[in-house]
Amino acid sequence: MSETNFDLWRGLNASARDALATRDYTAGDLATKLRDGRAEAREVISGVIPVELGIPGVEVFHRRVFQQRHRGYFAEFAREGEGKAGEIGMWPRQWATALMQAGTSKGFHIHPPAIPEGEDAEAWFQRLFVTEAGNYSLRPYEKEQWDMMFFISGQAEMFLADERAGMPRRRMRFIIDGDDMPGPNNVGVIIPAGVAHAIRSVGTKDLIMVYGTSTTFVPENEGRIAHGVETPQAPEEWMRYWNEVR
Repeated sequence: MSETNFDLWRGLNASARDALATRDYTAGDLATKLRDGRAEAREVISGVIPVELGIPGVEVFHRRVFQQRHRGYFAEFAREGEGKAGEIGMWPRQWATALMQAGTSKGFHIHPPAIPEGEDAEAWFQRLFVTEAGNYSLRPYEKEQWDMMFFISGQAEMFLADERAGMPRRRMRFIIDGDDMPGPNNVGVIIPAGVAHAIRSVGTKDLIMVYGTSTTFVPENEGRIAHGVETPQAPEEWMRYWNEVR
């Protein structure tokens, strides 16, 4: 502890001073915040986040929530052919909703990328997301599952990790506010196949989300990584009693 801080805490006894730690509230750089969970959705909007920090193919786009005084609020998800979805040419074939109770988590989930027959996976991703990144017509949305997510109520902490062959393993971790908390952190998120994703419901409210997928649900395309939090085991003493043979 520096001499300045020692003087600041001179009113404490020696054992308390030895154990003392203070929190660093400085903003820090975005790369660090994306790793340690202090980033907010407004900082990772597509076109705002530095290219070297974003995950290729991941899109985070702002949504405006309109307050209707004495009534509630109104907000659109997306319009087919418009906005970010229209720009990249992706539109869901299936829509679903989910509720995550406060304090619960889901993931990591990952969907298999569709690699053309005879194509090297690494070369294919380089073409899709580097050399021809703006040629969205190359993307096989109809053959692989991309997710488009919206958050209606509560707060979500989103984790994203790029696991595609040959791509830099970039990670993004940030907070999204539901529509019931209008502000710059109301966003939609598009996640490509091959990018692992997990969601944690933070705060005291249940998290309600709506999501669309570029393909209809196929169980074998739903990969799981480090998903033990979703399958909590019954207490050991319960199982001993349950499995007792008499």
